[in-house]
Formats: sequence, structure tokens, C-alpha cells
Amino acid sequence: MSWVLTGTLPRYTGAMIDEATFRRESDRALESLKQALIAAEDGGGCFECEDNSGAMNILFEDGSSRFVVTPNTPVRQIWISAQTTSFKLDWDEAAGAFVLLKTGEALMPLVQRLLREHLNDPSIALGGPV
Repeated sequence: MSWVLTGTLPRYTGAMIDEATFRRESDRALESLKQALIAAEDGGGCFECEDNSGAMNILFEDGSSRFVVTPNTPVRQIWISAQTTSFKLDWDEAAGAFVLLKTGEALMPLVQRLLREHLNDPSIALGGPV
């Protein structure tokens, strides 16, 4: 899947991955993210991760807010709702990961950055490029 920036709006230029591939890759990516979040949580993180009907909720101990990570099958994206923003990640075949077009960040590094910013804790570490 590829996008080209034209003016201020991205324009889709490639073939969308098929549904079976999306489900397989998004399940793999979200499971890896969940395991990394659980490990970080056990390491003293100020948050917890919960599965809720296909959505992954990251809840903060101080009750300040939550992040929601969900696969969106019709558009073949993983969506993250965090810090009053919606982040939409597309499958990047070359990277073998879901990537945020705007920054080039893969799912795990993006969630790690969002957690660090939200909790003001640069020591939070999640792991690989998923």
C-alpha cells in the first residue's frame, strides 16, 4: 500500500492488501504490542492493557485518560486514539509493519512514544518495530 502527498491530503496509489492478510498481520501486530505492553506494565509502568471486544485499551493508573488501539478492517488500517488525536497506520509491505504515513513510525515505536509523552517518562520501552 502506498500513499503520495499531494498538497495537504495524502492520495492512495497502491493496491490495498486483502482482508485475510490484513487480519493475519493486524492480529500478529496487536498481539506483539499487547505482550510488550504487559511486560512494560509488569516493569512498573503506570498503565494497564486490556482487551475489549477486539479493541485494546491502555488505561492509566491516574485515571487521566486512555488510549484505544483497534484494527479497522474495511480500510485495512490500525487506528490509535490517543492524546485527543487519531493515528491511522497502514500496512507497509517493505517494512513488514503497520506504519504511520506522516512520521514513518511503526506501531510499537509510535505507541512507545505516545506513552512516554503522556506519562512524561522517557524510560518506557516496548520493543521491536511491529
